[in-house]
Amino acid sequence: MPRSTDRQADPATATASLVAEAALLEGRLRLLREAINTVDARIEAVSETLRQLQHSGAGPAEGRKHPGEAGDTRLDHSASGRP
Repeated sequence: MPRSTDRQADPATATASLVAEAALLEGRLRLLREAINTVDARIEAVSETLRQLQHSGAGPAEGRKHPGEAGDTRLDHSASGRP
């Protein structure tokens, strides 16, 4: 085959390869976007549940913390059986 024919075939092969790779990457991008949307929806659902719990009055009185919560320096002796 003459050299000029090789030059014509190489760009065509490269173009076909790049088109196939672009299609594959677009498919992966679509899957990643769907996964991100799923995570976003889950974050929103959990955030809404937390907001509802905060507003339901299930929390401690304002400014006070539950025993064992961060910043609580009291010891909980109930687990050890000591008074």
